[in-house]
Amino acid sequence: MTIARRARCRCGQLTATCIGAPVRVSACHCRACQRRTGGPFSAQARFPTDRVMIAGEFRVWERVAESGRSALYRWCGDCGGTIAYTNEGMDGLIAIPIGAFADEATGAGLPALSASVFEQYKQPWLRIEGAGISHED
Repeated sequence: MTIARRARCRCGQLTATCIGAPVRVSACHCRACQRRTGGPFSAQARFPTDRVMIAGEFRVWERVAESGRSALYRWCGDCGGTIAYTNEGMDGLIAIPIGAFADEATGAGLPALSASVFEQYKQPWLRIEGAGISHED
């Protein structure tokens, strides 16, 4: 049985339906993710692009990172909630913020984190723990 998970923005007009399991679930501590989420890190599930269907009206914003690679964000123009983004260098994958699955009981049963990245920016009081998590600066 194939699992379909539905993510949505805060007002619900923008959705992403994701088919199957994510290929990566990660936490990112970079400053851009901290600013985007308003929290100490972001958490996202990455799916193959061809297994994600986005419905509703969205705005697009492109950011060029310190690395020179770009990230393309899709977000709701009504409530401002980010529903999806892609990162240059992670071709063929689309990231969906885990919090966008909030209506799907406990994150739709997403797998546990497999990576915690940009930990050089991690808040000193924060601990990311669990078996099999790679920790990257």
